Amino acid sequence: MIRYTLKRLLSLCISLAVASLVIFTVIEVAPGDPASFMLGINSQPETLAALRTELGLDASKVERYLSWVGGLLTGDFGTSYTYRTPVADMISARMWVSLPLALYALVLSTLIAFPAGIYAASRRGGPGDVGVMGATQLGVAVPNFWFAMMLVLIFAINLRWFAAGGFVGWDKGLWAGLHALTLPAIALALPQAAILARVMRSSLLDVLGEDYMRTARAKGLTARQALWRHGLRNALIPVLTIIGLQFSFLLAGSIIIEQVFYLPGLGRLVFQSISARDLIVVESVVMLLVFSVILVNFLVDLAYAAVDPRLRTRS
Repeated sequence: MIRYTLKRLLSLCISLAVASLVIFTVIEVAPGDPASFMLGINSQPETLAALRTELGLDASKVERYLSWVGGLLTGDFGTSYTYRTPVADMISARMWVSLPLALYALVLSTLIAFPAGIYAASRRGGPGDVGVMGATQLGVAVPNFWFAMMLVLIFAINLRWFAAGGFVGWDKGLWAGLHALTLPAIALALPQAAILARVMRSSLLDVLGEDYMRTARAKGLTARQALWRHGLRNALIPVLTIIGLQFSFLLAGSIIIEQVFYLPGLGRLVFQSISARDLIVVESVVMLLVFSVILVNFLVDLAYAAVDPRLRTRS
């Protein structure tokens, strides 16, 4: 297990190094100069040069990359060009919206997917199975921002059960915060629930065809008893892997949803920083999101190896 962990840790470090280089390169080659954007088209050359020096933009790209990576390693994400505040403080404030939203959506998708997948697998080929698979196919095909707009139209505009957007803040209470995040979380959860339900059904059907399931039935267990006592537990291994991957996606992939609901999260921060050419914020936030995705994948690999020893012997 130690050897397997070290190899996965080395792979994580290499992935982070490559990701940092790609992120910095892509953002730096994007057209537009932050200093020129801040001062406008009528800025004087001397003023522009002074601002570029103040922002550190006059250094070479290699120096800026090494300075940025060194700051990330020490927890210093730099200072925003636009707001002139530490990027770490901006990320910390926005994280208290994006992280609960991702967790809320993950819980909702799991609560929807597990019963749907189990129900479809237990009624394979029947009307219930066909209905669930048809609904999940629709959930996979329809983008989450369409769900978001439909939810706003129905529950915010027509029924007025929820606000159409914005976030009241956790200082107003847990219920108020969760209430504000409910529609965005549902919009994020529905497509993920559709994927997870299909994986749950497929995994459970594979398990139901195993010899030990037939042995359990031969010993007198009913189909329902064999499913819950032996089938479900063994079918959860690939499903838990998908759940781990979905969490990282929900954390990093909520930019559009946060725009639709005007949530002050990391996704909206990235969008605003791109519009303002605040490169240091974009680089740092995107790198943090990439790190969360890679870290979750690393933890899922370790958990999977702990459950299935065959993976450790192959690596």
